[in-house]
Amino acid sequence: MRGSIRKRGQRSWEIRLYLGRDPRTGDELRQSLSFKGSRKQAEAELARLVHQIETGAFLPPSQLSLSEFLERWGKHIATKVSGRTLERYGSLIRHWIEPELGSLPLTKLQPLHVQQLYSRALAGPRHDGRPGGLSPQSVLHIHRVLSEALAMAVRWQLVARNVCDAVEPPSVRRSEIRAVDEAEAAFLLEIARGTRLYIPVLLALTCGLRRGEVLGLRWADADLRSGVLWVRRSVEQTRAGAAIKEPKSAYGRRSVALAPLAVEALKQHKACQDDRRAMLGGDWQDNDLICPRDDGSLWPPQAFTSAYRALLARRGLKGPNFHALRHSHASMLIRAGLDIKLVSARLGHAKSGFTLETYGHLLPGQDQEAARRIDQALRSAISASRLRQ
Repeated sequence: MRGSIRKRGQRSWEIRLYLGRDPRTGDELRQSLSFKGSRKQAEAELARLVHQIETGAFLPPSQLSLSEFLERWGKHIATKVSGRTLERYGSLIRHWIEPELGSLPLTKLQPLHVQQLYSRALAGPRHDGRPGGLSPQSVLHIHRVLSEALAMAVRWQLVARNVCDAVEPPSVRRSEIRAVDEAEAAFLLEIARGTRLYIPVLLALTCGLRRGEVLGLRWADADLRSGVLWVRRSVEQTRAGAAIKEPKSAYGRRSVALAPLAVEALKQHKACQDDRRAMLGGDWQDNDLICPRDDGSLWPPQAFTSAYRALLARRGLKGPNFHALRHSHASMLIRAGLDIKLVSARLGHAKSGFTLETYGHLLPGQDQEAARRIDQALRSAISASRLRQ
């Protein structure tokens, strides 16, 4: 028998596990765990743990370090997040969480340990050798990764609570979005005209596409007759290189109506690309991409950003960055009075509430309307009060 259960309270049980014998001393190895729930649930948990012991997957919680747990958690989420996200998580774990807390037993991790980690990260020195400490935003990223991992530890019943729930991460003031107005947008289009950056800049400004979405577009995704673009894929860059991936969310897969200006430009771009394909012949890589490199191959996001910055530098400009053009698209639509749900759909946001929180301050005349209405209500109440006197 690999285990047994013993009642300790009304809905509390002690699960006793037999782990075999110590190869050095010959003593029996046993592990006791607490469990809350019904007897049937306790029996099911016992069966699950016994199965882990028999298959070699069981590791007594008291022996599981935070580093060992994070390694298992990383393997678990590897197929659930993008490669870029997995790299960011891994970097924060390797450079900050493991050096500070990795050797601690998972069950011994306390809120104070985590709070001290955040304080040291803010104060420095940094583990990557760079001067100073981390920004509050970077420490907040550490908090989110550790909290997400420990939430899984709770679901796996390795710990009873997520200690990050009792920790105060640094507060981060939302940075103001840098968006360009219509005049600045027109200037950007003019300096990009005649370069391979013209179409990407145009699509970001007129459709609100992300960098990766622009680079992943194929001609099969564009219906220039009806003026519609389908966003079905994106390009991300990791240490392994650039690769196609699914959009950030199900809402990221969307159709976007093209402005006539964009339709005309895409038609001209298609004709120029066809001429280049014919000129290069077998040297052209036919990937059906709308915005490829000069030979038709996938344009890596980092190389694209370098080309965009070089374009701005040639005109003595330090910004805006390419992602700001997406914000500019949203800002122009909101200033024009379009419904926030429509703006949210064009941007591929999962919830219009996020769009409203991000861009709501741009809604035209809302504050003035609020002042007008409260004035009207109070004036009516004051008039009514005077009539009663």
